[in-house]
Amino acid sequence: MRSYTTLGKKIIEMELLLMPKNSGNLPLVQWPLFLLASKIFLAKDMVEGSDSQNELWERISKDDYMKYAVEEAYHALRFILIEILQGEGRMWVERVYADIEESIAKKNIHADFQLKKLSLVITRVTGLLGILKAEKPDQEIGAIKAVQDLYDVVQHDVLSMNMREHYETWNLLLKARAEGRLFTNLKWPRDAELKTQIKRLYLLLTIKDSAANVPKNIEARRRLQFFTNSLFMDLPKPKPVREMLSFSVFTPYYSEIVLYSMDELQKKNEDGISTLFYLQKIYPDEWRNFLDRIGRDENASDSELIDNSTDSLELRIWASYRGQTLARTVRGMMYYRKALMLQSYLERVASGDVEAAVSINDANDAKGFDLSPEARALADLKFTYVVTCQIYGKQKEDQKPEAADIALLMQRNEALRIAFIDEVESLKDGTVQKEYYSKLVKADISGKDKEIYSVKLPGNPKLGEGKPENQNHAIIFTRGSAIQTIDMNQDNYFEEALKMRNLLEEFHQDHGIRPATILGVREHVFTGSVSSLASFMSNQETSFVTLGQRVLANPLKVRMHYGHPDVFDRVFHITRGGISKASRVINIRFNSTLRQGNVTHHEYIQVGKGRDVGLNQISVFEGKVSGGNGEQVLSRDVYRLGQLFDFFRMMSFYFTTVGYYFCMMLTVLTVYIFLYGKAYLALSGVGEAVEVRALITKNNALSAALNTQFLLQIGIFTAVPMVLGFILELGFLRAVVNFITMQFQLCSVFFTFSLGTKSHYFGRTILHGGARYQATGRGFVVRHIRFSENYRLYSRSHFVKGLEVVLLLVVYLAYGYNDGGTLSYILLTVSSWFMALSWLFAPYLFNPSGFEWQKTVEDFRDWTNWLFYRGGIGVKGQESWEAWWDEELAHIRTLSGRIMETILSLRFFIFQYGVVYKLHIQGSDTSLSVYGFSWIVLAVLIILFKVFTFSQKVSVNFQLLLRFIQGVSFMLALAGLVIAVALTDLSVSDVFASILAFIPTIWGILSIASAWKPVMKRMGLWKSIRSIGRLYDAGMGMLIFIPIAFLSWFPFVSTFQTRLMFNQAFSRGLEISLILAGNNPNSGI
Repeated sequence: MRSYTTLGKKIIEMELLLMPKNSGNLPLVQWPLFLLASKIFLAKDMVEGSDSQNELWERISKDDYMKYAVEEAYHALRFILIEILQGEGRMWVERVYADIEESIAKKNIHADFQLKKLSLVITRVTGLLGILKAEKPDQEIGAIKAVQDLYDVVQHDVLSMNMREHYETWNLLLKARAEGRLFTNLKWPRDAELKTQIKRLYLLLTIKDSAANVPKNIEARRRLQFFTNSLFMDLPKPKPVREMLSFSVFTPYYSEIVLYSMDELQKKNEDGISTLFYLQKIYPDEWRNFLDRIGRDENASDSELIDNSTDSLELRIWASYRGQTLARTVRGMMYYRKALMLQSYLERVASGDVEAAVSINDANDAKGFDLSPEARALADLKFTYVVTCQIYGKQKEDQKPEAADIALLMQRNEALRIAFIDEVESLKDGTVQKEYYSKLVKADISGKDKEIYSVKLPGNPKLGEGKPENQNHAIIFTRGSAIQTIDMNQDNYFEEALKMRNLLEEFHQDHGIRPATILGVREHVFTGSVSSLASFMSNQETSFVTLGQRVLANPLKVRMHYGHPDVFDRVFHITRGGISKASRVINIRFNSTLRQGNVTHHEYIQVGKGRDVGLNQISVFEGKVSGGNGEQVLSRDVYRLGQLFDFFRMMSFYFTTVGYYFCMMLTVLTVYIFLYGKAYLALSGVGEAVEVRALITKNNALSAALNTQFLLQIGIFTAVPMVLGFILELGFLRAVVNFITMQFQLCSVFFTFSLGTKSHYFGRTILHGGARYQATGRGFVVRHIRFSENYRLYSRSHFVKGLEVVLLLVVYLAYGYNDGGTLSYILLTVSSWFMALSWLFAPYLFNPSGFEWQKTVEDFRDWTNWLFYRGGIGVKGQESWEAWWDEELAHIRTLSGRIMETILSLRFFIFQYGVVYKLHIQGSDTSLSVYGFSWIVLAVLIILFKVFTFSQKVSVNFQLLLRFIQGVSFMLALAGLVIAVALTDLSVSDVFASILAFIPTIWGILSIASAWKPVMKRMGLWKSIRSIGRLYDAGMGMLIFIPIAFLSWFPFVSTFQTRLMFNQAFSRGLEISLILAGNNPNSGI
């Protein structure tokens, strides 16, 4: 016998998961086959090892599903044999079953039947069912032979000697057997129920493997698991579709991908990997199913599909349903309509509606529900879907592919409505004037756009941010009592859409003093299945939108409008200004609460959510959220909430919104204050003096206070909610295993790096303002990110701060008094080193192929080209260091911002002030003249730098003189340094200490000069400042790049990193190595 995995390519999993109608002739409840899989064979083994009927049945009954499987096989076989046999054959079956039941009643089954021969019966029955299942009447002779074989086995092997005598003396049976007409009059199965029972019993008797992994597709298994679990939660009782609240779904769209074009699917990235190839390798089972659906062979080439217009369109749709596209969102939201059609159809049938066009006997048969005009009409009354495509009119005018794809979506989804702003230019009094119309269109029968509404607007509707305004102009086209806001990178599932009626009833439930005005909905992140980085973000996001939101809603009562996919009380919000505000700072979630709304959260229903899966995308997103929280701190809404809340609710609100980011920023500041304090104690000598005094006076408390240890970082503790979510969802043991596995995948590095991202952007927004909506990209990220790209994104937010921490730690190592030795230093600073190294190297640890030698060489070439490329008009930051540097300074716009930057930059002068008094050359002199002399040395160094970097364009007419001056300057500087070392107390260590002192000082000068850029330009110093800035970025880049290049020499490092990043993909058997290798010529080395 074969296992279910080899029975065929189609229907097996569906048959296993199918819930039987339980309206047939069998006297029992039938369960889905995946629950009964392999139970017959386990029961057979028990039979062969048991001699007592009571003991046997007791052992079988311990497993409820084994008991159900045995009972179903017993009754189903009788039903099938009686239906297909006639005359003496049917009489024989009835007598055998009567004898079995009599033996069971007498508890004499082991004496009357040879149960150890049961395997022979199973074999013969399986053979018979296999022939009947094929539904080929020409195989009737084979079926008759199979029944006769079954008869022989029962008569000669299964029946005991006493029982066999009763049958051998049965004249009617003997006569029919002698005349050769026993079982010859076989009735071939025609009835639908009989065919179903034959297929079901065949599967029940052939599935030997456990069906614990059914369905095979991980996503299908997860969806079924959540749906079945959610049915045991506290769901409000739904009203009939005719009486339910009507609702609308609302999706803002600008210019993102609607459907992948064939060019986009075939276009290869720098690694030689196309989007289509990526999807085929990440979703291999779904790709095979797709080929099967369109009637193609499993080994069909891509070119065969592309050349066929029908197949190529289906291929585009298949790929788009697996990306973060508008097509995926539209398909998901249209499941609401499909679910309502099904539910209304079944309600009409069950109620005995004479117009239902089906009989009451078929009440459980939902086939054809989507063709019922009554069901369609009722669904359209209760559900409206509006996608507000702001520039659809302009896209149509410019014949953009996005417009054609949106039109295609309207043709394939008749209930889809598109709202957009139409700009019409008219000539009035000799001047061209623009008129703005808010329009709603649908597809007509011919597939063309049909205008439903056109509303003239008083002017340009874009007053504030583009996305909220896109929603504001189109909200008039929504209908119903509720409105759900859905982002264009979200998805929905049919089984979840069935529960929408339950969710809408929450508006009528008791949720405290005030009725619910916003219903929060759980989200599932569907993009966290490939890399470890994506899973970290997915798990963190899941804990936030489930565990976090649940607690915020109840008992804290401070859950605000999280965003999409919340469900609004439409009337409440439209009469209070709408669901989106024209202002750039007012946030709807705060505004709803301020106007005495009540926000709840419900976990029995969920929608899908696409989340960024690359470190760069994650960082941009986290920076955007952190900046948004920084703006909230400055907004009037947070002030008002703080004034109006009671103390406990106010504190709950603070620590779950802006306070969370404020605490993160304070955590980073605390590390800086701790390290600067330690550096000051080390450089001033106060630390040593106090330690000695504590030792003499045996003051252990003072000694302990000085040696406070930062063993733990809060960056790691940001994962605590995620761990608690694991415990609730998976159980304690699996949660611990998952957390330990994540530690091996360097999740602590990721969360510490994330700490730096959040604190930087939150603090910068507090100082300078300016947070705004940023598109984070919604593509597939399993590609290598260039070194220069990572450097541009993280230089100021992580690398500069990380190197500053390293400098502080080096100063403390060099000058700090520590009686405990190396171990004490390590314990004291290990967490700070961990934070600094995480900030410096995390982007490269989580970069696919980040330690592959060929990629490293290409990265270095690309980085140097970017670093030394001269900027100009129209040159972007991705192309030139100069353009990027200007962009990095763009946020410093106000006088207060410049003053704050100046004050914060003064900390860099502490290094020089402390180190110069520790040099051997100054001896015991502690006068200010030593500090003053160090500035003279610094000025000489800057002059030398300017001499060596003098612009070649300026010096084109006196190159020889310039080279002579540079050579003489170099010789004099080198000679002066050698003489100083030889004739004075200046040591080689003093030279390195001076470098350690001057590097932060010059950076401090550079930071202050950058903050006062307009002043520097007027003074003519900007070019010199820029040259120094380029030198510093070159130096920082080399410090980071050298360890990466060194590790890239060893191939095992790249292999280890790939395994670390894509462990989940490897464990699922995905061919991730093919995606990473691409067209790399060294991939096989």
